[in-house]
Amino acid sequence: MELKPERSRPDNSTPQTLTDPARAASLFQESVAIMARLRAPGGCPWDREQSFDSIRKYTLEEAYEVFDAIERRDFAHLTEELGDLLLQVLFYAEMAANEGRFTIADVLQALNRKLVRRHPHVFGDEAAHEAGNRAEVDANVAGSSAAVLRNWDQIKAAEKRTQNGEAAQADEAANPPASRLDGVMRALPALAEAAKLGGKARKAGFDWPTWRELLPKVAEETAELEAEAASDDPARQPAVAAELGDLLFTVVNLGRHLGVDAEMALRDCNRRFRQRFRAMELAAPRPLEELSPDELEALWAGAKRKLAAEADARSAVESASAQPAEQARS
Repeated sequence: MELKPERSRPDNSTPQTLTDPARAASLFQESVAIMARLRAPGGCPWDREQSFDSIRKYTLEEAYEVFDAIERRDFAHLTEELGDLLLQVLFYAEMAANEGRFTIADVLQALNRKLVRRHPHVFGDEAAHEAGNRAEVDANVAGSSAAVLRNWDQIKAAEKRTQNGEAAQADEAANPPASRLDGVMRALPALAEAAKLGGKARKAGFDWPTWRELLPKVAEETAELEAEAASDDPARQPAVAAELGDLLFTVVNLGRHLGVDAEMALRDCNRRFRQRFRAMELAAPRPLEELSPDELEALWAGAKRKLAAEADARSAVESASAQPAEQARS
């Protein structure tokens, strides 16, 4: 496959502020062809072995990397990360096509119809209705974002009613009464989902009374995980994963009872680990790989003491600088 050369603008040209649809379509078609070749016989062995379950974790990672690049305003890096996220879409669509479920064309068609039917103020009522809009909304939003959102919610609600109605007609047994947990999105990060599920269950009276009752449960789940992991039987790996999940779920709900957001607590822990590990690298007399476990532990303890002392010093400086301001107000 011959790749098209990159097109770069001259330094003295004006920045491009609008997408070139023709070029974008051509490059997207090329991406689809590349993905199809990777999954085809004679393509990449790794790509051909993947399944929806095996690559789903990468989708979450790529979404977080996009999020990180946006937070840092690293637009050069964001270009690459958006490409990696798009790769996940192409991968899923190609696997679905291989199984005869749907193709990337179906994905794009569904997206295009949704965009048109939810923007009658841009494409007109007639086009929106042709795209499936069944809600009666005012297409004249007069430049109001609030009006756009109201229309969006009404159209989305009408879509859901239509989908539920069609599903009920097709098979009433497939639509049991809604669960009180249905309002917790599966798309949430797992830690946030676990906390919200626990909070919803609490409203039904299904919860531990206080955080103290959760501590024995943490010990119980730890013991069950240890028992499964001790077998060293590869066939028990799903059971090990299940027990680890139970332990994580319990710890997240312990945090909920303590008023601690597990996601933020772990992010802060990750930050501290990065700082301490970096301090170890800087303090090590030799590469870490050459050190004994005792030497590594000593470096870790030293890094913790060093960073704690630095934090205390910063806190003292901030406290001293705040005192004159307090005195001035008094």
